[in-house]
Amino acid sequence: MLSPQWLDELRARVTLSSVIMRTTKLQRAGREWKACCPFHNEKTPSFTVSDEKGFYHCFGCGAHGDVIRWMTDQRGLEFMDAVKELAAEAGMDVPRPDPVAAQQAERRASLVDVTEAAQKWFVQNLHGEAGQHAADYLRSRGFKKRIVEQFGFGYAPDSKVALKGALSDFDEQMLVESGMQISVDDKAPYDRFRDRLMLPIQDTRGRVIAFGGRILESRDGVAKYLNSPDTPLFDKGRTLYNLHRAGPVSRQSDRMIVVEGYMDVIALANAGIEDAVAPLGTALTEMQIELLWRMVDAPILCFDGDNAGQRAAMRAITRALPMLRPGKSLQIVRLPAGMDPDDLINERGPAAMADLLQRSSSLLETLWLFERDAQVLETPEDKAGLKARLLAHVDTIENQDIRSLYRRDLLDRFSAFAYPPRERSAFSGKGWQGGKKSAPGKLSPEVAARLRSASSGGARGELAGAVVAGLLRFPDVALAHAEALSHYAASDPKFGPAIDSALEAAEMLDPDGILPISGDIGQPAPPDKTRFAFLQEGYDPDCAREDLAEAVSLLVERPALEAALSAATARFETDPEGAFAEQQRLLKLKLEFEARLGQMASNRAARAASSDSDLPPAELQAEEQQMD
Repeated sequence: MLSPQWLDELRARVTLSSVIMRTTKLQRAGREWKACCPFHNEKTPSFTVSDEKGFYHCFGCGAHGDVIRWMTDQRGLEFMDAVKELAAEAGMDVPRPDPVAAQQAERRASLVDVTEAAQKWFVQNLHGEAGQHAADYLRSRGFKKRIVEQFGFGYAPDSKVALKGALSDFDEQMLVESGMQISVDDKAPYDRFRDRLMLPIQDTRGRVIAFGGRILESRDGVAKYLNSPDTPLFDKGRTLYNLHRAGPVSRQSDRMIVVEGYMDVIALANAGIEDAVAPLGTALTEMQIELLWRMVDAPILCFDGDNAGQRAAMRAITRALPMLRPGKSLQIVRLPAGMDPDDLINERGPAAMADLLQRSSSLLETLWLFERDAQVLETPEDKAGLKARLLAHVDTIENQDIRSLYRRDLLDRFSAFAYPPRERSAFSGKGWQGGKKSAPGKLSPEVAARLRSASSGGARGELAGAVVAGLLRFPDVALAHAEALSHYAASDPKFGPAIDSALEAAEMLDPDGILPISGDIGQPAPPDKTRFAFLQEGYDPDCAREDLAEAVSLLVERPALEAALSAATARFETDPEGAFAEQQRLLKLKLEFEARLGQMASNRAARAASSDSDLPPAELQAEEQQMD
């Protein structure tokens, strides 16, 4: 346990500006420093650093913290890693929690000595005679000299004992424990990496903790890529390749790109895109997603355009769904079929890659498209299967609000796909075919009686009554929003029966031409038509359908919004601060909801009234100016 006194001593011993200026250019401003903020893009400096006060602050985005906060937020380090790095600079010993933990830390530190020594040896080999063909391979890939040095390329010779000889200062057990050698039963240990182009894998502090090796020529039965095994230093499920370099860059770009392999990361860096990381031989894990979310709110997952890339995207999505929380999600980019990032950059240039990243898709959109296209959907059973798969994904989301919103959005997409609007072959933009109205659709006596019964009664809410009347005029809108309307009807005992009957009536009409549902079946008198333009005779039918769709949207939103408000109010006893914030957010949404309702009910009607005027537009405008 680190005491507050010890942490204060650490902060006092480290000069904040000297730490920050390693990655951010500071300018002296009196007794303080200033710079353009590294946490958001700006042209005029609003970021200040005060060594006397021991904190930094941005007057633009509000970023604020001390030297430890800088290491965790800007460098992306874990708290204890930040403390240890600063303590080493300050010449302070970090209090050890217990002897066992201290012994493990010492062991890990000694293993880092092994991997760091191996890295230096690999680099020497690359620039020697033995590594000539590895150097030729790098040149053939077009990697710049700066990139080769920055990423630490090296070469492991084709020998089972060369590394052991080069690292003879370390005992054999340390070479095995660090993953540099393989020990099998009673045989002598031998080098793990042989005749491979080598890349160091580093932790968030930049220390070499493992390696990746790529073969230079294809050989049967030999894996193209080989990574170090899990060791006391290296846990591949908790490590992201290149995070220590990409983290500071992402603070400037507000973007983090995740590609499939480390060679993809290097290809992007070679093209000037330096905020990319990669998992290490596994699907993206929950811990890796959390690491990414510490950097940005919505990292971009970039996958190859083949089937394997699509499956990798879905594995990442299914891992992320239970973890989603407000403000934290994923963006997805799919490369053209048969291409990886290097191929795309070489064939179409860095601008093509940048453009693709700009057009990333949301997690929800990718989930919908994957499941929709997963199989041919020809029968009702096929479509029902699609709906079941979508809802199964939704049910894994732990956050209640996000789960509800995903359910609603995916069901709306499913409804639009499974129940597409029928062609209005009897209608054109100028009116009914031939300039005449066809006879309204005839219903069976049973359905007409049920609709008449469901629609009768006392006073109605204006919006719900207007929607019911509108659905009778435009049954095609009812069919287009059948799923959402059915869900709403189940929760509204007053207007639900009328909406259900209207949907049933719409489904029974002649599919060759959607006509109004017969007006002689006893539906209640519609609301004031001046407040709902889609109920007015002579109003453009296409505009009326658009307005009615908006009214349906408002109608089905209201119960969800009211339920969320009730839930937030109920939380006041257990979480007053969180409940208040949520209530304020929801009240703001409710005000926006009422504004949308008012705009639809008044502005649309005003537009309809204007369109009924016999005056030409210019004369109508003049008349309005005189009235003003």
